[in-house]
Amino acid sequence: MESKVFLITGGAGFIGSAVVRELIKHTHHQVVVVDKLTYAGNLESLAEVSNNPRYRFYAYDICDKSLMEAVFSDHQPDIVMHLAAESHVDRSIDGPGDFIQTNIVGTYTLLEAARKYFFELKNKAPEKADAFRFHHISTDEVYGDLHGVDDLFVETTPYAPSSPYSASKASSDHLVRAWQRTFGLPTLVTNCSNNYGPYHFPEKLIPLMILNALEGKPLPVYGDGKQVRDWLYVEDHARALITVAQNGDIAETYNIGGHNEKQNIEVVHLLCDLLDEFRPASQNSALGLSSYKELITYVADRPGHDQRYAIDASKIEKALGWTPDETFETGMRKTVQWYLNNEQWWRRVLDGSYQRERLGVAP
Repeated sequence: MESKVFLITGGAGFIGSAVVRELIKHTHHQVVVVDKLTYAGNLESLAEVSNNPRYRFYAYDICDKSLMEAVFSDHQPDIVMHLAAESHVDRSIDGPGDFIQTNIVGTYTLLEAARKYFFELKNKAPEKADAFRFHHISTDEVYGDLHGVDDLFVETTPYAPSSPYSASKASSDHLVRAWQRTFGLPTLVTNCSNNYGPYHFPEKLIPLMILNALEGKPLPVYGDGKQVRDWLYVEDHARALITVAQNGDIAETYNIGGHNEKQNIEVVHLLCDLLDEFRPASQNSALGLSSYKELITYVADRPGHDQRYAIDASKIEKALGWTPDETFETGMRKTVQWYLNNEQWWRRVLDGSYQRERLGVAP
């Protein structure tokens, strides 16, 4: 099979680095990574592939038009996978401006660079242009809230974003589809459910609970903890994204989910059970606990908190043959074990700007 050049934006982030590792370790393709290396971007997440000759990295901002055009010109990508984004709801409540800039303006800038490159290809290398794809990676949060509705998000569910984060992602989705419809740029969109797994930045629910528990700190659960999310193991997601990028149909949208609807409080209880199995709280006299569940603390809910997300992933399964390999239980065991075995990674992350403070409580 012919080797292709993948341009991955946000490739040092949680999902992006999983895609890069999957491409380098399990395919023969070349990978060019662009990442601004904000607080959630971490080159240590790419350490195991960093010396591979098929890997290149640039610490560039996708909002910089000239740099994006240079990357396209220098590396002539066959597939763009656009994952660069500000991605935390609580941070978007505290500071929505960064989300508007990166998720909307950045996506526009990248689309324009891709459009220029694509139409140059059509003149110079029409066969390469015919194979070019721009894959935009988004979230199920653009669909809003399923609270009180026994239903699932499908690809045609109307958009109803609730937070500055989801509104910015909805906007970027619309831009990508408009560039396909108006300019003929060959784009695809995927919307995924909540990811979890190795290298997850610790402001998110699962790693935050693991690390707080290990240090005997409170496990803050928003509201009553009954908010429902569909959970997707990040390595399953990476495989799905690569499948869509290579085999998906232009102008199509594919929802990617893990078939794992869980209440947040169920997730926290499972984490505590796994930690009690792997590193029992009762055996750490400094904690003074019989179980990590004693650390669960209910706190004020997030403003505008969506109560339920759930993905119908039947389209990608039927059209492209993708299904997740991990159940929630197997994925969670792998995740907890990874954090227990990689303390050096998360210790260095916590030495930075994020110290597990409560975010997103702006009035």
